[in-house]
Amino acid sequence: MSKKNKKKRTAGDVIRTIIMFAALAVFLFSAVQLAKIFLEYKKGTDEYNRVREYVTTTEPEEETQEPLEGEEMPKPTPPQVDWANLKAINEDIIGWIQIEGTEISYPIVKGIDNSYYLKHTFEKNSNAAGAIFIDYTNRSDFQDCNTLIYGHNMKNGSMFGLLRRYFKDKDSVPGRYIWICTPDKNYRYEIFSSHVVDATGETYTLFPEADKQFASYVDSMKQQSLVDFGTEVTKEDKVITLSTCTGNDATRFVVQAKREGEY
Repeated sequence: MSKKNKKKRTAGDVIRTIIMFAALAVFLFSAVQLAKIFLEYKKGTDEYNRVREYVTTTEPEEETQEPLEGEEMPKPTPPQVDWANLKAINEDIIGWIQIEGTEISYPIVKGIDNSYYLKHTFEKNSNAAGAIFIDYTNRSDFQDCNTLIYGHNMKNGSMFGLLRRYFKDKDSVPGRYIWICTPDKNYRYEIFSSHVVDATGETYTLFPEADKQFASYVDSMKQQSLVDFGTEVTKEDKVITLSTCTGNDATRFVVQAKREGEY
């Protein structure tokens, strides 16, 4: 065996060793990053599970049973919210949202801008899950023509991560109603539209009054829906727009509903 061949094999061994260690370093780095993401998701999920202990909800199937002959249809039962304890945690709370037939049940907050609660939870902890919050220019009592409600599309399905899965087509729709509970009143909304929109498009328009422009807006939103919910909507209705990201910075997925009544 020549010294020349021995040197070639040694050089090759060194290169293979370097490649192996580089691959191992990449693997370990990726594993650490995934662990961080998992732990952050878990912290956010654990926090909101604790917060839900202050809310009692009623399953929709309990409310939709046919009444006995001569009896009236029972009124829907809103979530029962312990506002005192929730306000003690965060005074920014203005409501609670629950989408019937889904796991989506969260406190709603309002910040001084639309940035803080993108990266902070209800308990004001720094976390990618953020919080469910309304546009800072909206009124806190949900009396605007169109109230914008934002939430992250989390990969583990938390926050608004299930919106698109549930409302992208008629076969996946779990229910048609959304509860928005506030310290003063409980509102039930009926969904009339779900669709993908331009991130900076007309969907995010706020209206000072229920005028012809708002009438044109709600008609346009209904026409764009991926699902025909069979819900009529007019300029006289109070509308909520639930918005979450799609994975494409240029678009968002929204679910829109009109106020059906107070309970």
